[in-house]
Amino acid sequence: MAAGPRLREFQLIEHLRRRFGRTGPSVVLGIGDDAAIIKPPPGHHLVLTTDLLAEDIHFTLSTATYEEIGYKAAVANLSDIAAMGGTPHALAVSIAIPSSGTVSAMDKLYRGLMAACRPYGVSLIGGDTSASRHGLFVSVTLTGYVAPKRILRRDGARIGDIVYVTGTLGDSLAGLQILKTRLRKGISRRDVRYLIARHHRPTPRVQAGQFLIARGLATAAIDVSDGLSGDLVHLCEQSAVGVEIDAAALPLSRACRAYAVATKTDPIQLALRGGEDYELLFTVPATRRASLERLRRHAGCRLTPIGVIRPKRFGLKLRTSRGDVRPLRNTGYQHFASNG
Repeated sequence: MAAGPRLREFQLIEHLRRRFGRTGPSVVLGIGDDAAIIKPPPGHHLVLTTDLLAEDIHFTLSTATYEEIGYKAAVANLSDIAAMGGTPHALAVSIAIPSSGTVSAMDKLYRGLMAACRPYGVSLIGGDTSASRHGLFVSVTLTGYVAPKRILRRDGARIGDIVYVTGTLGDSLAGLQILKTRLRKGISRRDVRYLIARHHRPTPRVQAGQFLIARGLATAAIDVSDGLSGDLVHLCEQSAVGVEIDAAALPLSRACRAYAVATKTDPIQLALRGGEDYELLFTVPATRRASLERLRRHAGCRLTPIGVIRPKRFGLKLRTSRGDVRPLRNTGYQHFASNG
């Protein structure tokens, strides 16, 4: 780890409180007591999500800086709130630090966390610290709020709904592979920088989630964190439906296509497998499609129709560019998949 003063738990907590512990008007009590107290706006439900990042599972210090690790840890949670149509609110961060940890390294980690949260007015309200004998662990808990009758869930998709996705798919996976292989041939420096940035600093689609809720356009939503194919499985299972996805419609960036050409990789598989794009996958009634298309500029990002919801007995299918329909396999990321 980076050189700097050795860690002492309470000195570190005080340092982080001074540097990052500013609170907003809805935080009654922040860092410094046994627990924080927050007050959601009147008439709103509290939304809560948590994610754990483990060294050598979710990140490696050989390919990511502490700021990038912190930034992405926050985005994972911001994206969950976005998928519910919520407004992010307050953050608690727990870290387990190896013996080589320094104040400087943790300062950079929190700097990345708060850089991701700052555009949404999120306050750091607490957390915990521990020593670790097996690498760095970062656990982030984020609260948000949402109006009771304006909540996006995974279980609302209905037969005939149009399936949409925000942004582009596969960029994060391409960026990760570039970092692992140090690929530089056959692809421009600009495309390399773009894909690596999309891996390290993805954009949580908070504005898009709030747009869908405010306009009453979506019936269901999920964030694309484990890969499009895997997250489609989750959404369809929760909604008890099937789906037909058009491979030719999957949105791919120019940089991702360039990577696919340079590496002789199927770009459709990048889109289906790639996790950590943190885009939103959502469904819209066919009767509301025209409204969505008319208002899409308010979403703050690209919106692409990629398929249609079918009856459950149809299963999950992919229509290829040749027009044939095949089963859509779950090729997304799964923890413990090799444990038997």
